[in-house]
Amino acid sequence: MSTSGGAGGPDGGASAVALETVRERDREIQLLTHIEAQLRWDQETQLPAKGVVERAEQLATLEAIIHQRATDPALGDALDEADAGAGAGDGVSVHDRALLREVRRAYEHRVKLPESLVTEIARQSSVNQAAWVRAREASDFALFASELERTVELILQRVACLADETTASPYDVLLDEFEPYMKTAEVVAVFDELRPRLVALLDGIRGSSVSIDGTVLARSYDTNTQRSFSDELLAALGFERDRGRLDVSAHPFSTTLGPDDVRVTTRFAENLVSSSVFGTIHECGHGLYELGVDPALAASALGAGVSLGIHESQSRFWENVVGRSRAFWEHFLPRLSAHFPQQLADQDVDSFYAAINRVEPSFIRVEADEVTYNLHILLRFTLEQQLVEGSLQVSELPEAWRALSRDLLGIDPTAAADGVLQDIHWSAFLIGYFPTYTLGNLYGAQLAAALQRDLGELAPLLQEAQFTPILEWLRSNIHRHGATYPARELCERATGTSLTAAHFVTYLENKYRALYLL
Repeated sequence: MSTSGGAGGPDGGASAVALETVRERDREIQLLTHIEAQLRWDQETQLPAKGVVERAEQLATLEAIIHQRATDPALGDALDEADAGAGAGDGVSVHDRALLREVRRAYEHRVKLPESLVTEIARQSSVNQAAWVRAREASDFALFASELERTVELILQRVACLADETTASPYDVLLDEFEPYMKTAEVVAVFDELRPRLVALLDGIRGSSVSIDGTVLARSYDTNTQRSFSDELLAALGFERDRGRLDVSAHPFSTTLGPDDVRVTTRFAENLVSSSVFGTIHECGHGLYELGVDPALAASALGAGVSLGIHESQSRFWENVVGRSRAFWEHFLPRLSAHFPQQLADQDVDSFYAAINRVEPSFIRVEADEVTYNLHILLRFTLEQQLVEGSLQVSELPEAWRALSRDLLGIDPTAAADGVLQDIHWSAFLIGYFPTYTLGNLYGAQLAAALQRDLGELAPLLQEAQFTPILEWLRSNIHRHGATYPARELCERATGTSLTAAHFVTYLENKYRALYLL
C-alpha cells in the first residue's frame, strides 16, 4: 500500500485527485456559462429581430448541457471525497475550501431542478427579452403580460424545487440566488430602517426654499459625441479597453465572458445627457470589479463577484460617491464642456453639480436621484413578494405599480414604459435581484468610509482624476477575492464591521442637507 498521499494519510492522494476532478469539472461548467453569456450579450446588443426563435433554442440546448455537467453524479462523488479530505485537514488552501463550498452549493441547487424546467426557463428567458423590448417600445403591457405570467409560473416551479426547512418565504429562495445566505426578513428590516429616514429627508427637501434647475441635462446632446465622452470616462476610470468593450443596449448591463473579456453597455438619449454619463460610470464599476479578480481564480466558481449586493456596491460607489461628487466635476466639467461648448456655456461646477444631484421623484429608476432611488427598489421588492406569494396577479401589476408609486414617490406613471415595463429584470427571470441595489448602496457607503479611513479624504484625488489609489484599494480589499469569502465576511474584512445602514444614511443626509440648506 502506497503512503505517498501526504498529510491526509492513506486517503490524502485520493482526496487530492477528487479535488482536481472538482476543479476540472467546475472549469468546464464556467466556460460553458461564459459561452451562454456571449449568446445573451449578442441578443441584447446586435441580434437581428428574426433570430430570436433560433437563439431561444440555442440557449435552451446549451443550458441543458450545462445542467447535465453540473448535476453529474460523478461531480457529487468527487465533492464528497474532496470534502472529506478537506475536513481531515490535509493542507487544503483557503481558495480550495472556498471552491468546494461554492461548487457544492451550486451542485445541491442544480440537482433539485429537473432538466426540463431548466431548459424551459432558458427558452422562455430568450423569448421574454424580445417581447419586453416590443412592449416597452409600444408602452403596452398587454404585449408582455402572457410571457410574464408564464415566467412567474416557472419561477414558482423553481421555488418549489429549491425550498427547504429554512425557507420562511418563497422570496427567500429567489433572493438567495443573487445575495447568497441572506433572508427576506433581513431585507425587510433594512427597508424598515431606511424608509422613515428617506421620507423625512425627502420631505425636508420638498419644503426647502432652494430651487435647483436641472434643465441643462435635457438640452440637445449629440449621441455620437456622448459616446466619445463615455469612452473618455472609461479610460480615465481604469477600464482596460483591451480587456473589455462598450456597446449600446435598451437597458444598460455588464457581463463577463472571461477574465479578459468584460462587456459593458449604456444607452444614449439626445435630451438626457446624464443617462449615458451615469449609466457608463455605473456599468464601469461592475466591469472594474470583474477585471480585478485574481487571475488565479479565472474560469472557476470563485472567478466572479461574490454577490449582487457587493457587485452593486461597486457600481453605485463609482456612479454616486465618485461620479456625482463636486470634486469629480471640477475635473470633468471642462472636458464635457469641450464636447458640448454651446450646451454648457452657462454652467460652472456648482450649478452643474446641483443639476446632477437635483432631487425630484421621477418615473425611471435608473435616472432617479440618490434620495428617492431606494424607494424605487422598495416598490419593486414589495410587488415581487406579492407576485410570488400569490397575493398579486400579473394582470394587476400595472395598477399596483401606479398605486405604490403614488404612495412612495407621490407620482403616477400612466405610461407603462415609465412604470411596470421600464426594467428588463423580470423578463430575464431576475425576480429577487432588485433588493441587491439597495444592499449595494449600503455596502458602497460603508466601503467608502473605510476607504477614506485608509486613504484620507477622496476629494483631492477626484479633483485631479487620480483614481488609481482608489481602484487599488478596492482591488486589494474586494475585487481580487472574487467569491472566496461570502459577502458578510468580505464586508467585515474590508471595513471592520458587519453591514449597517448608518454610513449610507449619514452620507445622504450630509450631502443633501448641504445642497438644500436644510
